[in-house]
Amino acid sequence: MAIHLKRLANIICLSNSIIYRKSYIPHILYSALSPGRFESRFTCHHDFSASSAGVIGLLPSDREVASDYHEFLQWHKGGGMFHKLARIDPTACIDFGAIVHAGSIVGGDVHVSSGAVVGPNVTIGPSTKIGYNVALANCTIGDSCIIHHGVCIGQDGFGFFLDEDGSMVKKPQALKAHIGNNVEIGANSCIDRGSWRDTMIGDHSKIDNLVQIGHNVVIGKCCMLCGQVGIAGSVTIGDYVTLGGRVGIRDHVTIVSKVRLAAASCVTKDITKPGDYGGFPAVPIREWRRQVASRCQTFK
Repeated sequence: MAIHLKRLANIICLSNSIIYRKSYIPHILYSALSPGRFESRFTCHHDFSASSAGVIGLLPSDREVASDYHEFLQWHKGGGMFHKLARIDPTACIDFGAIVHAGSIVGGDVHVSSGAVVGPNVTIGPSTKIGYNVALANCTIGDSCIIHHGVCIGQDGFGFFLDEDGSMVKKPQALKAHIGNNVEIGANSCIDRGSWRDTMIGDHSKIDNLVQIGHNVVIGKCCMLCGQVGIAGSVTIGDYVTLGGRVGIRDHVTIVSKVRLAAASCVTKDITKPGDYGGFPAVPIREWRRQVASRCQTFK
């Protein structure tokens, strides 16, 4: 018994600093997370310009950083951050960890989940749900839309050309992406902004996970795009078009309304008549089935 008491006394003597630190940790966390302390901690910046050779003058001054930070406030419903110049309906919910930038408009009953970024001058219509880690820029979102986790809308499209010196030059990507009403976009899908015309998704269209829609693409109303569909730039798609999984569409192709494409098909030229199509290159579905049957007989 005496031996155990002696060991306990030694442990207590040797761990005074540890016990002190453990008791101090909750105080540190509380002070760091409290609103008043949060502001004071993150508006104090150290000047590293004297020890940063070659980058003197590139770092923002303390005054510039502090003034920019003070332009953002905490939203009363959800705890997210918003810029003073953003217009947000009082019924909107911006979760903690989300941020709404200057010039953006957020409608009534909108829910912006944690990690989402609503870039400058983005418009979100009423009753729209924005999932976790969504990135919105250079775009407008209609009413009653559902944007699932990880979606990116309004980033630059993939456009480059070779100049006279043989260097790869980026084409200007300066227009927007417009999402209609009652549109649902699956997780980790990407919709590029326009370069020579706005990218547009029609009302009531449904987009599955992992879909890529290039710049200048125009999609009509009530279309359905299944998983892993890839649409190259400047494609025009009519209304009530269904694209099966992993369908690929070449750039500058036009597809009329009421077309259905079988999974893994590839469209290389315009489709001018409604109906069902399949294959690579995509042809009317009966012709594609005959091709498949003939190929199977040949291999036998």
